[in-house]
Parts: sequence; structure tokens; C-alpha cells
Amino acid sequence: MKLLRVGTAGAERPALLDADGTLRDLSGLVDDIDGALLADDTALGRVRAAAEAGELPALDATGLRIGPPLGRIGKIVCIGLNYHDHARETGAEPPAEPVVFMKAPDTVVGPNDTVLVPRDSTKTDWEVELAVVIGRTARYLDSAEEAFAHVAGYAVAHDVSEREFQIERGGTWDKGKNCETFNPLGPWLVTADEVPDPQRLSLKLWVNGELKQDGTTAEQIFPVGEVVRYLSRFMTLYPGDVINTGTPAGVAMGRPEPKPYLRGGDVVELEIAGLGRQRQELKNA
Repeated sequence: MKLLRVGTAGAERPALLDADGTLRDLSGLVDDIDGALLADDTALGRVRAAAEAGELPALDATGLRIGPPLGRIGKIVCIGLNYHDHARETGAEPPAEPVVFMKAPDTVVGPNDTVLVPRDSTKTDWEVELAVVIGRTARYLDSAEEAFAHVAGYAVAHDVSEREFQIERGGTWDKGKNCETFNPLGPWLVTADEVPDPQRLSLKLWVNGELKQDGTTAEQIFPVGEVVRYLSRFMTLYPGDVINTGTPAGVAMGRPEPKPYLRGGDVVELEIAGLGRQRQELKNA
């Protein structure tokens, strides 16, 4: 299923995109697309049955904003330097263990919402990423296979990053990762049954129409199942938590001088095969 949330910011309603591209209203069945729903197999079963039976009313999508596909996100855990090609372009050694940092849930905006370039920023960068959404509480998992049983689905994430804040302002990555609007998410939460192999997904990103990133999750140093297993050894993962799993080669930081960092007025578009497409116009904060 392709689950999403539509409407004005803060007042989104749950919806479903059916196989023929029609937007369907879920508000008569569920309150929201959130961790509580993802953990409730009975409620998800009702949604699936209603969709298959053609019982969901259509929504007019004309002019309708698409919000983040997940409400009340608990935490966003991110994996840095998780692609072989990205490590090569930055001249970094592939890490022996996953590099972990956090983003606050309030960085999340809709897939087509405006992204703000922070004040005094000169190194705002792009990163297309596969987001993993947790559907069952995960603690001390023993294997990648067990980890997949705790995944509800997948989405497109844009891990916008300010490299000076991240690297040059005291060495704390959080400062370059948590600026306002720095995690567009969506358009859809695609349930795990529709993504049989998350290591065979293409990722692309364009800036002002020019292709900048063209990668595949096959290049991940630590694949999805291992990332979820690994994180569960250090923190409890709850339904509604999100994991951003890293970015492939092609970011501004990895390019020759002068590096083409983002500015107000730029347009970024990104997509992951089967998970949808985003488009953001950048504006100076």
C-alpha cells in the first residue's frame, strides 16, 4: 500500500494512493498514519481490505498539499557515510561500524514544501536517502532477517545538510543536520510488502534540472537489515521511528571547487524507484 497524508500543515488527513493513481480518503477508517496505526495489524488489515474491495471514497487531489506520510514521528536516526561510492568521492575510509547521528522530528516537512537555507549558510548540501519506517518495537535483534519483521515500510527522505555547521563548527554533526525544514519526507509510506528487496532501489537527485546523484542502494556499506539490527543494540526502536540510511555519491561536498552548494531560488528534485518523487524550491531563511 501507498499511504500518505494530505492537507494543510498540521491538519493533514490520512489517505491512500491506489493502483490506478486515484487518491482515496482513509479518514473514515483511521485517525492518522502514525506509529500507532503501523503497530496495529488489525487496523492495517481493515485499510487493506477496504482498498481491495473498492470501498474507499476518492479525494480530489487538485491543489491538495501532500504532507509528510507519517505523523507523530518518535525519532529520526541517521546513518552517515553508508555508501561505498560516497566514501570514495569524499576520500573517506568506509567505516567499520555504522556512523550514527540524530535528526529532530521537527525537521520533517512535506515532500514538496519549501526548504529554508539557514542564515549565514554557504554550504547547504543535498542528500537523497532511503528512509526506513519502524512498525514493531525492536530491542536487541539478533539478525538482519529478524530486523525486517520490524519494518513497516519505506519512504523517500531528503537529508538536507549544512556542511560548515556540520564539520567546521565544533565537530558536532547535529548542528548541520537539524536546521528548520531539513528533512522533507514522502510523498508516500510504501508498505514493506511492496518493497521485496530494499537493496535494489535506484536513487536520483537533480538540482535545477541537472542530474547530481544517480545511485543504487546496492552500494550501501551496511544494508537495511543490518542497520536496523545494529541500532536495536544501542537504542529501542519504536513504531513510528524513522531511519535515514545514507546517501550515494554526487553530493556538493564531494565535487571539485568551487563546490555547487545550494542557494535560495534553487530547485531540488529527487526520487527513489517505486517510492515516489519530491520537489522543493529553496528560500533564504
